[in-house]
Amino acid sequence: MIPVTKPFLPDLQAYHAYVGSIWERQWLTNNGPLVNELELKLKAYLGINHLLFVSSGTIALQMAIRALGLTGEIITTPFSFVATTNSIIWEGCKPVFTDIDPETFNIDPLKIEAAITPQTSAILATHVYGNPCDIAAIQEIAHRHQLKVIYDAAHCFGTKYKGRSVFAYGDISITSFHATKLFHSTEGGAVFTADPELLRKLSLLRNFGHNGAEDFAGLGINGKNSEFHAAMGLCVLKSIDDILDKRRLLSFYYWRKLNGLPLKYPKLNNDLDYNYAYFPVLFDSQELMLKCLRALENEKIYCRRYFFPALHTLSHTGSGPLPVCESVARRILCLPLYHTLTSSDLDLITRIIFRVRNYELEQPETALADAALEVVSSNAG
Repeated sequence: MIPVTKPFLPDLQAYHAYVGSIWERQWLTNNGPLVNELELKLKAYLGINHLLFVSSGTIALQMAIRALGLTGEIITTPFSFVATTNSIIWEGCKPVFTDIDPETFNIDPLKIEAAITPQTSAILATHVYGNPCDIAAIQEIAHRHQLKVIYDAAHCFGTKYKGRSVFAYGDISITSFHATKLFHSTEGGAVFTADPELLRKLSLLRNFGHNGAEDFAGLGINGKNSEFHAAMGLCVLKSIDDILDKRRLLSFYYWRKLNGLPLKYPKLNNDLDYNYAYFPVLFDSQELMLKCLRALENEKIYCRRYFFPALHTLSHTGSGPLPVCESVARRILCLPLYHTLTSSDLDLITRIIFRVRNYELEQPETALADAALEVVSSNAG
């Protein structure tokens, strides 16, 4: 079986050593020494002055909205993971969706300005697949209309924009350290800001509003993370350069093997050092994408329609039509990508896609079952 992703697992003995130190100290959570060590090492690796390690990327988004005091409407993308929109609604704000750029799949800055109303308080944009948005254009719009900017950079560990970590941009940026991400702490996330006062607010929000043992500075939440999660993060961080290198090599291998097929990929930002977090492929049609998906699944190769459905079509978010996003969401497929994939795995995946595509061109009316049988027979030989 080839799943769409697998978590990177570091050296077990290294993790055991950290767990042994936790046992000795009997300090399991509440801003322990491993949490502090991880924060320091992440800041050094990323070249970031301020960050807080939190329990998830979703909590980081909620904390960001709360720390900025946002109300009313937040302009956002319909092409993201559901946590992006849910966090807006959870914090009592209204998501206002604008369409995406047909080349990058990120929020289209040309559509943002028309959506601004007197109730708009912020822009929450996702750097889709680790590919930065048009940060300069978004910042210019936000400055002109006195709006806050939050970036959902859940996919962006290791990505740089204009030579700096993409986490350095916006009033607040967040990321996820979930097990499916290329850098992870099993569960977790981080929140970033260059503003010391915002950092202080976020720090209080992370720990119930505690400002001392018997003092509460205001409303807070339990956004802390544990020593065990920090231990995993510290172990994974030791291998992060190897992880990034392997993702890059696998992605280039995919592109080479799929050359010749009429497939599209996200257009990458010109000022980018990319992390190759995902391998998304945009097919000609939803029909062809689904046929490839089923043929792959017949071989126990599991891809993901990421992101589908578009967020503005959900029952608790609904808004008007956004044709670019709807078209992309119907046709996009993320192929397997993780550290232990081999070139043989990629050969099999791409061969199936080629054969389904060629079969459809030659015999467009033939049932998918026959196409899948041809694929299986070819692999067996």
